[in-house]
Amino acid sequence: MSDGPPDDAGRVQPGLLVAIAVGGMLGASVRLAIARWIPTRRGRFPWATWWTNLSGSFLLGLLVVVLLERFAARRHLRAFLATGILGAFTTMSTYQIETALLLRDGHPVTGVTYGALSLAAGVALAFAGTRVGRRFGPTRRSP
Repeated sequence: MSDGPPDDAGRVQPGLLVAIAVGGMLGASVRLAIARWIPTRRGRFPWATWWTNLSGSFLLGLLVVVLLERFAARRHLRAFLATGILGAFTTMSTYQIETALLLRDGHPVTGVTYGALSLAAGVALAFAGTRVGRRFGPTRRSP
């Protein structure tokens, strides 16, 4: 049993696990707050998950480019922000369950619309995020 993700040599790096866990705690807390702020009624378009996942897709595209191209050696920062915060903020499982429930409960137009638009818009916004991130330039800072 390991104490965290392995490094390139296969050694466990507990610091990365802590960065991911703390970031995940923050990202999940924000997602929960949004879900409470924008409740979804049964059979209706799940706006809270929609906005969470789409904003997270854009931010992940932006962050990954900026972090890789400007702060390449900052593994803990990438783990904290991208894997931790945004990984917990966005929610593929809720998106899938909400789509399945809409279809199962007799709301096929809403279910298909939500499922297809979420996927297409998420990919488009992740791409847009990478484009915006590249505007910051490829200059890498030393660790």
